Amino acid sequence: MVPGRPEEHQWSQEPPQALLVVPILMIVIVTVVDILAPASVHLGPFLVAAPAVTASFAGPRMTAYVGALAVSAQALVAAVRTTLVDLNHSFQLITLILMSAFATSFAARRQRHERELMQLRSVATAAQEVVLKPLPQRVGSLRIASVYLAAESEAQIGGDLYAAARTEHGIRIVIGDVRGKGLEAVGDAALLLGAFRGAAHRQADLPALMSFLEGTVSSDLDDPAALDATAEDRGESFITAAALDIPDDEPVLHLVNCGHPPPLLLRGDQVRTLAVRHPAPPLGLTEFAATELSEETFAFGYGDIVLLYTDGVIEARDGGGTFYPLAERVAGKAAEHGPDALLAHLCKDLMRHVGGHLGDDAAMVAIERLPRPS
Repeated sequence: MVPGRPEEHQWSQEPPQALLVVPILMIVIVTVVDILAPASVHLGPFLVAAPAVTASFAGPRMTAYVGALAVSAQALVAAVRTTLVDLNHSFQLITLILMSAFATSFAARRQRHERELMQLRSVATAAQEVVLKPLPQRVGSLRIASVYLAAESEAQIGGDLYAAARTEHGIRIVIGDVRGKGLEAVGDAALLLGAFRGAAHRQADLPALMSFLEGTVSSDLDDPAALDATAEDRGESFITAAALDIPDDEPVLHLVNCGHPPPLLLRGDQVRTLAVRHPAPPLGLTEFAATELSEETFAFGYGDIVLLYTDGVIEARDGGGTFYPLAERVAGKAAEHGPDALLAHLCKDLMRHVGGHLGDDAAMVAIERLPRPS
């Protein structure tokens, strides 16, 4: 998740001094040229550009100061060239005063809007951090790293999700992807995460846990309160999800996959796809299939890394339409540096592949089993 950006607030309050040089330099140039120009040439109207430019980046106080400086410059030109009571210069002064007042009012309105927007961003960021809590970096003999890449620059999370829960015998992790975007996707993600955190400690095994999550998702989709103008879209809603059980005392992991991209197991320079033999349909669609939820077990030894990801990673395209080759890009990248460096490498490589802009949210979780301390 991307933390809040305090520098944006500083930008709205204290514009860089280099920007203030621009309107002041405009006033000086127009004033000098106007004084030296022939009597038939009047450049005073160009002074209005100074407060107008200032209003685009500074607050009302600074805009008013620049406007007052522009009015003073116009008065100086009038005094040097003719007289302050000259009709032409009088009209220019009055117009400049009115336009400076308008620019100051605009700057005040813009600054107020920026403050309101910053407050909304702060509230949204806090809410998003509650929904998608950071995963612990170390749990028992496991080292964990996670990253969320939002497609929209102003968003922190969307429909992708992940969570972890400590159990009596190990750790449980879920990763998922809600079909759709926007607030509905965030709401569905929050629903599933809340259900997982509440049930992960109570359900004995992964199939029981995923059955509970399926019931939660299906009940929400059938809730009459959720049926509105977007009912047709919600009728097509579902969540792909994969859940892992990683015991503390066994070098294995247990996996249930409900329509989600299969995890990758990194062992040295080798990459193995953990494809289950009997995948279940996504959550919210199991009523249309007779497949029973079942878990499968895979070896997960010391030094191994399992990589979970959403389809926003493998469906990311470059300018030529080529999908991101995740399995190729992780080969040989895990053994030396661990999960944090692996995700840092993948993030840079993924953004380079798509030219700096993702078409969909992307989430990744890397889990490494460390040797037990002797």
